[in-house]
Amino acid sequence: MFDLKAQGTSVKTEVVAGATTFFTMAYIMVVNPLILSDAGVPFQQSFTATVISAIIGTLMMGLVAKYPIAVAPGMGLNAYFTYSVVQGHGSLTYSEAFSAVFIAGILFLLLSLTPLRSRLIHIIPPNLKHAITAGIGLFIAFIGLRMSGVITAHPENLVALGDLHQPSAVLALTGLAITLILLARNVKGALFIGMILTGVIAYFAGMLKFDGVLSVPSLPEGLLVWNPIAAAGDVITHSLYAVVFSFLLVTLFDTTGTVVGVAQQAGLMKDNKLPRAERAMLADSVATVAGSMVGTSPTTAYIESAAGVGAGGRTGLTAVVVAALFGVAAFFGPVIGAVSGLSAITAPSLIIVGCLMVGNVSSIHWKEFDEAFPAFIVILTMPLTSSIATGIALGFISYPLMKLVSGKAKAVHPLLYIFAVLFVLQLLFVPH
Repeated sequence: MFDLKAQGTSVKTEVVAGATTFFTMAYIMVVNPLILSDAGVPFQQSFTATVISAIIGTLMMGLVAKYPIAVAPGMGLNAYFTYSVVQGHGSLTYSEAFSAVFIAGILFLLLSLTPLRSRLIHIIPPNLKHAITAGIGLFIAFIGLRMSGVITAHPENLVALGDLHQPSAVLALTGLAITLILLARNVKGALFIGMILTGVIAYFAGMLKFDGVLSVPSLPEGLLVWNPIAAAGDVITHSLYAVVFSFLLVTLFDTTGTVVGVAQQAGLMKDNKLPRAERAMLADSVATVAGSMVGTSPTTAYIESAAGVGAGGRTGLTAVVVAALFGVAAFFGPVIGAVSGLSAITAPSLIIVGCLMVGNVSSIHWKEFDEAFPAFIVILTMPLTSSIATGIALGFISYPLMKLVSGKAKAVHPLLYIFAVLFVLQLLFVPH
């Protein structure tokens, strides 16, 4: 089915690769429910939803697209859902916010069935793509530092160094040091192992207590959204058009970039094109729709899949193994719930993932000011406004404007001017 011999791999290699990818990205089962809990989503609901969406997306990626790539709720997208959408709209409930994710997922699904998606990807300036990823990375790192108490609010300077004598800050910095050492030593699954070791320290320090080990996965609130008409009604009632667009835009870039990057690393590109690209995008869009129905933010292809490729993964069997391991992990909810209650355990992963995402700044053309400034404003404003959508909006407004005044108007695709106008309207008239 997976044509292992033609790809120069074996069942053993694919299983090892799948396990490597899983343990590298397993932190999402803790971090995602933790972030969504700030939006009021019950931990058990978001934990099970995270697992369900990961299993569906990753299985489709393995069985339909046949790529060694895992899918799960995206870092940055969950932060945007919680801190910009739910907390940013005072009267909005998380159930209503999931309606926006649901509608974005449906639109994403429709785009995945047409050639329009690939065309849209080509018209977005590469510098803005890199800046969006880097800006989200800074935002995520900021959240990790804030949650652990390493930084705190300041009445005059807005932020300041926190009390490093507090147990939470000490534990977070210790966990960060451990994880960095593991990464420096090229230990597979360093983020996940770092969380485990930090958790062990917390347990013996009396900061972590367990109320059980095993439990049957459940969805306490059942399906949160399933009716497209009702979901569209929520979007209209709360004017969530910009939210839907932002989810669609970020997911569009995240998944496409990751799939192409990992496929290139695995040597699966042919004539600089990605075979079965539509199937890969379909897997992500279906997972996003399914995840929104049960209680999680949009999914994306995971760059951690590169770890599995590095371990020899070349076929969809790698992804199937990842999905199976997510299924097993679903029965360890109490352990994961206890860990998520102590943010200092997960903060190091947020900080390090942020660092990895910021690495995209090296690909930005800083010597060309009309390219550099739009990228800079995206990166700067995402963490400072605590809004990914605002950063994207300012980037898409400033880019065509800079090109226009530089006499390079024709270098900008006409759709970008339309995006700029839409984002101006969003900032002026839509709550954010």
